[in-house]
Amino acid sequence: MSSVSSPPAATPAVSPNVVSADSVGVVVIGRNEGERLKRCLRSLLAQGAGPIVYVDSGSTDDSVEFSRSLGVTVVNLDTSIPFTMARGRNAGFEELQRRFPTLRWVQFVDGDCEVRPDWIARARAAFVDHPEVAAVCGRRRERHPEASLYNRLADMEWNAPLGEVEECGGDVLFRSPVFLELGGFNPRMIAGEEPELCVRVRGAGYKILRIDAEMTLHDAAITRFGQWWTRAVRGGHSFAEGMALHGAGFSRHNVRQTLSSLFYGLGLPALYCGTLVFAAAGIGFGPLTLLVLGGVPAAYLRAALAAYRERRRRNDPRSHAALYAGFCMLGKLPETIGVLTYWGNRLRGRYSGLMEYKPAPAARVPGDVSAAAAAVAGNGGARAVASSNTARGDAAANGASHAAANGAATGASRNGVTESC
Repeated sequence: MSSVSSPPAATPAVSPNVVSADSVGVVVIGRNEGERLKRCLRSLLAQGAGPIVYVDSGSTDDSVEFSRSLGVTVVNLDTSIPFTMARGRNAGFEELQRRFPTLRWVQFVDGDCEVRPDWIARARAAFVDHPEVAAVCGRRRERHPEASLYNRLADMEWNAPLGEVEECGGDVLFRSPVFLELGGFNPRMIAGEEPELCVRVRGAGYKILRIDAEMTLHDAAITRFGQWWTRAVRGGHSFAEGMALHGAGFSRHNVRQTLSSLFYGLGLPALYCGTLVFAAAGIGFGPLTLLVLGGVPAAYLRAALAAYRERRRRNDPRSHAALYAGFCMLGKLPETIGVLTYWGNRLRGRYSGLMEYKPAPAARVPGDVSAAAAAVAGNGGARAVASSNTARGDAAANGASHAAANGAATGASRNGVTESC
């Protein structure tokens, strides 16, 4: 359920009279993004994008009022249902389809991203003469990589290969008919929904392109270790759910990432600590003990070196590559926690809910119109998308108890710093 609001007094961002089937509809999602959302919407309007739908997930700042002031259609998600980015994108797409059912294109954008000039035009051009391409993404950059080492890691994370790729992130231009055909994003996933959709895209015979064009400026705003840790936990959660959904399929989705997290985050530490305990108790295993005590650190060093070399191959400076490699190994522990959290909650029939790493702003004063609007429940809910998602969810539940599954991670790459590990 969701409510839709677009005040009559506001001037529409794009007049319905100038919207054609070849126009690019835009879905922006956000929750308490503040200035980040303002930059996002202004950057879209500056390049003539639209119609634009902003989907709000219970913000307590002025996101809703500001969006309305620009004539942007606002969808307030029903607060009685757990928020997910996937659910927000689906609701925004459904609203675009309801208002403009012939739209052939939809640009998804996260509310903490500023869209670079001419991005939409360049992305549209990439579809020319390529009917097999379903989605196009470009280069995402971090707005303030120098602000913290965690922002630096995120900026490196966005530095992904170009050409035909296996997956995209939350900022992407999609063919609307393909998105509709595949049932949209999986609304139960708290993140990691983009790679999961891309598995289905490729399974249906379509392709995904990342082109050499500036797409968005992202504002991770990660300044504390705890934020990075939460994001990495969420990444592990993402790996586990993705593997549960598609690990047995053609893509072996997230199998390597999940097993790597468990091997370095649980297996090797347990082996090393167990050997130390036995040795301290006077129970030795001869040369095997020495092999374990020397081999485990060597295994970490070898993996870190591989990550370092991969980042150097992508032309990262030595200091940045070393930073990435170190956090790549450190991230295995929180990722393992995320994997175990997913499976623990799934077996108990629990839903994890959001794992937010950005601090929420101070609550609005009582009577705030945005808080009131966010609490309104309407008859939204993605009709075409929801029906497909329901069918897909039922099938997953029958095959793998998907109804008891949990969500996943954020990001356009690998939702942490472990892509190369």
